[in-house]
Amino acid sequence: MAAHRTDHPRRLASAAVMVGTDGSEAAGRAVLWAAEAATRHRRELHIVHGLDLMAASSTLGLYDVTVPGVLENIRRRGADYVAAAAALARTVDPGLPIRTEVSEADPSRLLIQRSGTAHLVVLGASGQSSAFAHLGSTLLAVTAHGRGRVVVVRGNATDQGSHSALPVVVGVDGSRTGDAAVAAAFAEAAERATPLIAVHAWSDQRFDHLLGYPNAISNPDVAAAAQAVVAEQLAGWDEKYPDVDVVRKVYLSGPRHQLLEWSKVAQLVVVGSRGRGGFRGLLLGSTGNALVQHAHCPVMIAHTEHGAR
Repeated sequence: MAAHRTDHPRRLASAAVMVGTDGSEAAGRAVLWAAEAATRHRRELHIVHGLDLMAASSTLGLYDVTVPGVLENIRRRGADYVAAAAALARTVDPGLPIRTEVSEADPSRLLIQRSGTAHLVVLGASGQSSAFAHLGSTLLAVTAHGRGRVVVVRGNATDQGSHSALPVVVGVDGSRTGDAAVAAAFAEAAERATPLIAVHAWSDQRFDHLLGYPNAISNPDVAAAAQAVVAEQLAGWDEKYPDVDVVRKVYLSGPRHQLLEWSKVAQLVVVGSRGRGGFRGLLLGSTGNALVQHAHCPVMIAHTEHGAR
């Protein structure tokens, strides 16, 4: 089990679950998920909205923004967004401690900066986007550059009712960011009292799709090597979380395909911010990209502490 610092600000009891809102339906789903998470973690919920006055000035013209009443209207709309989000969060837990913030900053910069001390950051996404950029610049920026754990709430998924019996799924790839994902996944599975499915694909290629290769690993040496990767990355965590039932699933290839399939029957999928073979400058890997675009349940991107600045 990799060593992890215990004194990091996001692990303090005062670290909040943070959620961004822009008044959209997708943001509302994120607020519900975040409120459930804050209740489960016994943490404050911090609801934030960035006004992005610089962008507003570019869109409306500097003169228009300085006209009396225009700036006040922009601020009032932001205040309405966070007030509505707070009211929605209280439908989950009327006693939940909630803090709201309306900032003049760009929302992506605001969330990235706050992610350094937040317990986790939650954002909403809707639809099955065919292009990652269609999910929005804020979502793109925060999932790639955020620190700690960033959750993207997809589709109609929340964390309630029938979803509570579903497992947590984690992508295991032997990388350092894989260590961060495993740590986050065990904690989530333990808090939810649900099984953990550890998924590993030996090859990044979709051989099963492109060449008709079988999903299972037939070569015993390759199978043993794949199992060894999983065993090494999970080592020690079963001792720390003895009540978590872990199921290991090893496939020949296609990590994106395997995790997307598992997302159909999971309440949360957890992956590292950049997997094995990822370029140093690529802050969100191809598997994370695919899940954020197409997963059938919420996705947690676990960034390593090394990325904190």
